[in-house]
Amino acid sequence: MIRCVRLWTGENGDSLFEEGTIEFTQGERGDQASQAIPATRLSFRETAPGGAWGWHQDPEPRYVITLSGTLEFETKSGATFIIKPGDILLAQDNRGSGHKWRLLDDEPWRRAYIVYEDASNISFKANCVEAKVNE
Repeated sequence: MIRCVRLWTGENGDSLFEEGTIEFTQGERGDQASQAIPATRLSFRETAPGGAWGWHQDPEPRYVITLSGTLEFETKSGATFIIKPGDILLAQDNRGSGHKWRLLDDEPWRRAYIVYEDASNISFKANCVEAKVNE
């Protein structure tokens, strides 16, 4: 299973998140595979260790695949979640109050952005566990 955190804008305009996984089906050679998802753009970015970014929204719905670095994301409610290498962020909070993030370790945040065409084929399956506010 590949861990995925979905981040979206709720009805009140604040960002919300839920943990889940990328859905798989039986693939070739006994592999598990997701369905193919049409994408419009792929890009890469690196942020130096110690980096952070204040309140913002994602410019468009996209997958963010973390290659290195461990980050903490926070929403306006104070709820937080951690993204580690190999995790996927499904960034759908493209309006409203947004979120902020900061690097927690001494690694750069290397990531791939994949903009997808159609939200109906995102292959995300929620774990059905509510987000918790860290004290």
